This record gives sequence, structure tokens and C-alpha cells, in this order.
Amino acid sequence: MNLRIAAIQSGSDPVRKLAGGSFHRSLETPLICPKCDATYNLIVDWDQAADRWFPEESRPLIKLLAKAIFMGHSTNHRVTHFETAGVVVESVIKPDP
Repeated sequence: MNLRIAAIQSGSDPVRKLAGGSFHRSLETPLICPKCDATYNLIVDWDQAADRWFPEESRPLIKLLAKAIFMGHSTNHRVTHFETAGVVVESVIKPDP
């Protein structure tokens, strides 16, 4: 399964269209920066989130997202949209107009 999880900062919209199906689910537990109060909601495709193996498969990806959020503290959380792509985390940045 090619699992993609997006972390979107609370109060902001996704920068690009979310990958996966047309229905998405926000996971119950958001990720919080340990140094400040920046909160990121985790969003995943509904079908993938309903899979029985999702908790085991998502754990390493959620850890990667948490590390990316922690590292984003040094730039004052300018990146509001992170997304997993395999074993890397993409920082999705708004394009200049």
C-alpha cells in the first residue's frame, strides 16, 4: 500500500490538492510542536485509514512528520503543509504569484 499522510497546520488550508481518493479523514490525534503551540492535523485517504493494518503502517510515517514539524520550529513554522511520499517528507510551499 502506498500510504500518504498530510500534516496541515491548524487554521490553514492545504497548499495543493491532497493525494488519494475523494474522501479524506482527519485523524483524531494532531501533531503538536514540542517547543510552541503550533498544531498540525493529520489527513489521510478514508479507505487507507479504514484498513486494519493502518496503525502499524502509519506509525513510522507519523514519526517522520513529527520530526519535520519539530525542525520547522526554527523557521517559525512557515511551511503549513507537509506530506509523506514513501520514506521522505515533502514540504509543500505556496508558489509565488
